[in-house]
Amino acid sequence: MGVSLGGAVGVGSTSAEGADLRVLLELLDLEQVDEDVFVGQHPEKVWSRTFGGQLVSQAIMAAGRTVGDRPVHAVNAHFVRGGDVKKPIEYRVDRHRDGRSFANRTVTASQDGQELFVMLAAFQDWGKGLEHSATQPVVPDPETLPRVEESFEGLEDKLEMFIKAPHPIDMRYTNDPAWIMKGTGERLNHNRVWMRTDGRLPDDPLLHVATLGYSSDTTVLDSIITTHGLSWGLDRIIAATVNHSIWFHRPFRFDEWALYATESPVAAGSRGLATGRFFSRTGELLATVVQEGLIRHFPSRA
Repeated sequence: MGVSLGGAVGVGSTSAEGADLRVLLELLDLEQVDEDVFVGQHPEKVWSRTFGGQLVSQAIMAAGRTVGDRPVHAVNAHFVRGGDVKKPIEYRVDRHRDGRSFANRTVTASQDGQELFVMLAAFQDWGKGLEHSATQPVVPDPETLPRVEESFEGLEDKLEMFIKAPHPIDMRYTNDPAWIMKGTGERLNHNRVWMRTDGRLPDDPLLHVATLGYSSDTTVLDSIITTHGLSWGLDRIIAATVNHSIWFHRPFRFDEWALYATESPVAAGSRGLATGRFFSRTGELLATVVQEGLIRHFPSRA
């Protein structure tokens, strides 16, 4: 299955802004090398190791391509070791069940025979039942807020890794991001960010799930450090994702605005736990995220 890029990016983005989304769509167009084996590439713009959101999104695509049209309802992933950004990644899918309404898959990502990441993916047909939803926080509309790239001004030397990273997602903080709060001395136990892809996506629902999965690994750990008045780039912090889970509650388009509301209930034992909720523009809860990360802070001796 190929991803058609023609006309997918453009509405609501400039050609420069949409370029990184085109790259992400290319990354999600995995090469199938065997019935249940796929190969994914890295972008030219990379972190020091494989971005966790890339692993999640590519694994969702690999699992989904063995299931058909049945929607993803949950993924639970564990990160085993960092990936080499100069090498492709093999995604091997194991089929556990194909029932009348449910399907289950395990996806193992590896390089050179070493496991990087393991994800259990569950699929279920949409059905009718009881419905209720958490209440969306009251925040400013995304059109009234600046893109996150505008908040980097004056901090280019401190936030170089964020500036040079791909930006396929249009992100707009409703509160000041960590690096701005660091200058004001503010502490905040939650963060709320409007997100959507930086341009239109094809209609394939799996792509919308995968791009939300990619985005779910951004900003989710912010509330751990802003609770303590710390910032990425301005404080000596080491962070790495340990495990990551997403539950998808309703169908959605991720080229439309979704509010990612995150908070951290606990940090202990050199780890921090963060939870996140994606709400639609109309207030429906679309997906819930839980991530545990290794968080180590080395205070300055000055």
